[in-house]
Amino acid sequence: MQPTYGDVKAASDRISGQVRPVVLTPADTVGGAQVRLALEHLQYAGSFKARGAANFMLAHRESGTLPRVGVTIASGGNAGVACAWAARIVDSAATVFLPNSAPAVKLERLRGLGAQVLRGGDTYADAAAECERYAATTGALRSHAYDDLYIAAGAGTLLEEIVAQMPELDTVVVAVGGGGLFTGVATAAAHHGIRVVAVEPENCRAFNAGLEAGHPVDVPVESVAADSLGASRTSEMAIAAAGSAAFRSVLVTDEQIISARQSLWDDRRLAVEHAAGTALAALRSGAYIPDPGERIAVVICGANTDPGDLVTK
Repeated sequence: MQPTYGDVKAASDRISGQVRPVVLTPADTVGGAQVRLALEHLQYAGSFKARGAANFMLAHRESGTLPRVGVTIASGGNAGVACAWAARIVDSAATVFLPNSAPAVKLERLRGLGAQVLRGGDTYADAAAECERYAATTGALRSHAYDDLYIAAGAGTLLEEIVAQMPELDTVVVAVGGGGLFTGVATAAAHHGIRVVAVEPENCRAFNAGLEAGHPVDVPVESVAADSLGASRTSEMAIAAAGSAAFRSVLVTDEQIISARQSLWDDRRLAVEHAAGTALAALRSGAYIPDPGERIAVVICGANTDPGDLVTK
């Protein structure tokens, strides 16, 4: 199923009071464009994924489809952290399968939230396969990091909040991994007539490759931002959402991502993950060149990171 704008609005009502409203702050002007940063890294669980996870859990509780054994998810880290956090809202349990590449900071956050954490192989795809087997064996409710209507609709609530604060918005810039954030934001953006710029690392481009092929395809994953954006295959929902909204798909290098992330620390003392730097890198690198006067919001999507590699000047 494809989420609709009605699903996004229903998600907004459902999660109201459960998530933190997004904070917008002015950023440096780029090419005459007016830029604001949407500080979603301040969200509960440290990323935008709290929105989809809360919507998923609350919707299943409402419909009576949340089993006593709880929920399970495969994740590079952020979706698992959000799932574990949201499980506590409905007094449920979460079992999270992580690939071996998941950073220690995300593993510790999961344990701190009371999740059962299991390793699921070298890649996200391996972890997803293990999660499927676990759900089939135990009866746990299978959540998905990005390919789920409730997850995507919940992510779309972010744009609703941005538009409420910035009704003149022309363009929103988001980093893309599997495509859940893009799907939700593009669904809401189509309703409001707003352009979406989808940004991926050059060597972690499942969405971009799917657009070229016209359907999801498998891609290799190798990027400094792979712990958050490392899906090897985008969703059908993301490809379909691209067909309903004005959008651009752009790629940035790891060096540009690292530079953008460092700039957020240097200029604002924001310790964010590389995925958050990915969206900003599109503007700093010229991968996306705005029109003079264009009004832009850049989503700073997550902060589940080890800040030890940020250089203090």
